Amino acid sequence: MKNKEVFISLSISVATVLILSFVCFKINITSGFVCAALGTALIAVFTVYTLRRYRALSRLNDYLSLVCSGNFELDIESNAEGELSILKNNLYKVITRLKTQNEVIEADKVYLADSLADISHQLKTPLTSLMVVSELLEKEQNEEKRKEFVAIINSQCEKMSWLIQTLLKLSKLDAGTAQMNCEELSAREIIENSLSPFLLTLDLKNISVNKDISDFSFKGDKNWSVEAIQNIIKNCIEHTPNGGCLEISTDETTVFKRIVIRDNGCGISKEDLPHIFERFYRGKNSSSESVGIGLALSKAILGKENASLSVSSEEGRKTEFEIKFYKSVI
Repeated sequence: MKNKEVFISLSISVATVLILSFVCFKINITSGFVCAALGTALIAVFTVYTLRRYRALSRLNDYLSLVCSGNFELDIESNAEGELSILKNNLYKVITRLKTQNEVIEADKVYLADSLADISHQLKTPLTSLMVVSELLEKEQNEEKRKEFVAIINSQCEKMSWLIQTLLKLSKLDAGTAQMNCEELSAREIIENSLSPFLLTLDLKNISVNKDISDFSFKGDKNWSVEAIQNIIKNCIEHTPNGGCLEISTDETTVFKRIVIRDNGCGISKEDLPHIFERFYRGKNSSSESVGIGLALSKAILGKENASLSVSSEEGRKTEFEIKFYKSVI
């Protein structure tokens, strides 16, 4: 036999039956035959059940070998009683979890590859522009033209810097390494800080800002919260025409506190609306400067602060962003 444990057990059992049978034959021939028959029957039963158990263990071993090679398709669930059945069910649970983790890892690989391709594409455009303008600047003698080229270079460098910093922030949030302080923040203060960098742009585009703010406090990180709301305001300004209007309001219910940011710009089409918070997604109404990561960053930041971000829009009329800070998190 290949299995040494079975061979040893069987050898000991046979030897024991032979010795007992010999003793019984010395006492009485009938008792000797009875002892030999019972011993043989017990050995046969033991052998059958032992071999059956080891076959089941062998099947489990073969299945685990297949799992190690990446085959998760076999089902080993069993509802029978016994320790072997419990082992089979526990193995099935572990394998199911491994399968799920394997699928997540594969999805992450695809996502990482897509993200790298998107990042490469986003950086390629300003880099190409920089290379072209640098060559022109090197050959250009006209001082005014040179100043124009330098301005273009500075603009593209600023765009690349913003893009890289935003991508790093997203990566930190994904990896869970972002330093986020949890403190009581004033909604009014956060809104004012978020709005201040855009005052000149609002003035140049003649966009009025209507604020209906009743202050409330919420828990979060000041810098990250300002970053999230700034990206929303920036998106609204980009899609609001000259002479338009930006509205910012706050209110509170028994369940949540919220900030609403609304514009009267070009709006978001119905087909783009479900994808508006996806990274690198650019809808048909996106500006030429948009790269599609600002709103994704806002969503990620607010999610870390146990807040939700949603959007509603009417194409050609308005877009409304709603931030909800829940009073209790389940």
